[in-house]
Amino acid sequence: MTTPSSFNPTQAPFVAFKRAVSRRRFLAGTGVLLALPLLESMTPAFAAAAPAAVKPRRMLGICNNLGLVPEFFFPQGKGADYKASPYLELLKQHRKDFTVFSGVSHPDVDGGHPADNCFLTAAPHPSSGGFRNTISLDQFMAERIGHLTRYPSMTLGVNCSRGSRSLSWTAGGVMIPTEEKASEVFRKMFMGGSAQEIAAQERRLVLGQSILDAVGGQAGELRRTMGTQDRDRLDQYFTSVRELEQRMQMSKEWEKKPRPIATSSSPLDPSSPKEYMDKVRVMYDMARICFETDSSRAVTLMLDSVNTPALDLDHVHTTTDGYHSLSHHGKSDKKLSQLKQIDSMHMQLLAKLMADLKVAKEDGAPLLDRTMVLYGSNLGNASTHVTTNLPTLLMGGGFKHGQNLAFDTERNYPLPNLFVSMLQRMGIDADKFASSTGTMRGLNLVG
Repeated sequence: MTTPSSFNPTQAPFVAFKRAVSRRRFLAGTGVLLALPLLESMTPAFAAAAPAAVKPRRMLGICNNLGLVPEFFFPQGKGADYKASPYLELLKQHRKDFTVFSGVSHPDVDGGHPADNCFLTAAPHPSSGGFRNTISLDQFMAERIGHLTRYPSMTLGVNCSRGSRSLSWTAGGVMIPTEEKASEVFRKMFMGGSAQEIAAQERRLVLGQSILDAVGGQAGELRRTMGTQDRDRLDQYFTSVRELEQRMQMSKEWEKKPRPIATSSSPLDPSSPKEYMDKVRVMYDMARICFETDSSRAVTLMLDSVNTPALDLDHVHTTTDGYHSLSHHGKSDKKLSQLKQIDSMHMQLLAKLMADLKVAKEDGAPLLDRTMVLYGSNLGNASTHVTTNLPTLLMGGGFKHGQNLAFDTERNYPLPNLFVSMLQRMGIDADKFASSTGTMRGLNLVG
């Protein structure tokens, strides 16, 4: 039986008829269906379900598309006795709350910079002609649990090249644009739309449901001409349509449900791309607040360092070059010194994020315990554009941490295995994602 979480209109079963059905008649029954992915009503915040018996789990996926200088990131040794690198020393107060991964990558994801769009999809050969992306980890989650929160997912960005970079991709390989303004994220969580906007959204939902009704009616006419096996398959499809209609009805209820009450004022958006670190900090705050209010359980954040100019490091000093230029350091001491400053600031912001998620409580327990924070990059070394041995951290989420899971740095272990472990930790029944071969070896749960 197809479940509401697994239904995808673009992958609905096609029917092989034993009796001849005209092409025109068949298209009349499927043409509306093919248009469903284009409906605005398919992307709103699906509405409140009954309170879940299981406490919610969450995921924040972060990609810095220029990575980290590898010799300052990867630790020495493996397991719990690893010797922290200069960057990991900046996280030492949280050592028991994160795992470092060495020797991991996405099989067949190559092409240098274009690989950032595949950080959460693991779709192969992103720079090849005719490349089409696949579903991202967050959207896989959103399809299955997104109806439990006001927003199925949130797609955030810092300095993103609009329309060309995002971590979030639909099952059809369509990019979900990033939201760059923290103030707009705040508005969506706490202020909502005007009465006119809410009414317009409800009209779109009604339109979407009427189209689903039409699909069911047209396909019902075809059912009478089918054999038993095909009727069973179509009945399965009807069930999926009915379940999707129920989710759309829930979405209408979300439009009427009061938003949470803000305990802080709306953030000020940094005005310049050079205020990159301020943008990262405020987006981390938005992700934390999103989880605190249970507005969404799947959040992504693309840190587009490639599209970042010279950085304002501390409101006093500015780097001599743009972020991308610095990454091609050619072993220049001056450039490496500035890169180390930038990377160190990234680690300090991560340390603050973990500290904030510990202070925030859910039913008396630290929010970090129920929040998986994945931090990494599509590049193992931005200076040479290699896409192997990716610097990767996993924080929180109820895993046993405090270790370096070290794999072969030449023949890498598949990073998508970590995604399977994360899906299962979210309570999602999945044993495969992209090019995975199982769950992440050596990563165990607490308790």
